[in-house]
Amino acid sequence: MKITLSIFVTVALIFFSFNANNTNEDLPETDNKEIQLIPAHLMMNSCMEVRYPMKPIRPTHIHQVLPPFVGSSFVGFKESLAFKESRGNYFIVNKLGYMGKYQFGLGTLQLIGIYNTGTFLRDPALQEAAFRSNVSRNKWILRKDISRYSGENINGILITESGILAAAHLSGPGNVKRFLRSNGMYNVSDAFGSYLSDYLHRFSGYDTSRIPAIRNPKAG
Repeated sequence: MKITLSIFVTVALIFFSFNANNTNEDLPETDNKEIQLIPAHLMMNSCMEVRYPMKPIRPTHIHQVLPPFVGSSFVGFKESLAFKESRGNYFIVNKLGYMGKYQFGLGTLQLIGIYNTGTFLRDPALQEAAFRSNVSRNKWILRKDISRYSGENINGILITESGILAAAHLSGPGNVKRFLRSNGMYNVSDAFGSYLSDYLHRFSGYDTSRIPAIRNPKAG
């Protein structure tokens, strides 16, 4: 039994020794050359430790979006008002049915000669004409109030022509008259919580003097 075990161990040692000797000889000559060409300082002899952040790094999101700065002219007035209404989107319709860049209602559009809402939404130039016509119409209706109240201070708000016209865009010229003539006691808001007084204050610093007051302007 001892003799058989010895023979088995001897054969096994010879087999593994033979394979070990032939391992490097079986490698292609090109592989050996490539290994020899690796510089010593680039060869790795040990494992490399890599550490990762304990907490994931999250990207920073900027939620505040600012309107384009176009000065205090009428262009600045209309673009700032459009940004407040729709972020300047010509093709949007809100859940209450107000349409386009300046969020017009159907009733107001009809007053300035626009009856096809599909055409209105697809035509940015028509929307710009509609806004200008509506400002002219409101300026005509409120011309006496603009003359009387401009420069006055009501509830801490400096009353200006541009503020009055912006408030009229929000709530209609009739409500602006009631606010001014009640010394600010009558202050309405829209369905989204924007008050007439907010628009009087926010849009008070623009020059709208070049927009004519027209009794019955038509955009369509």
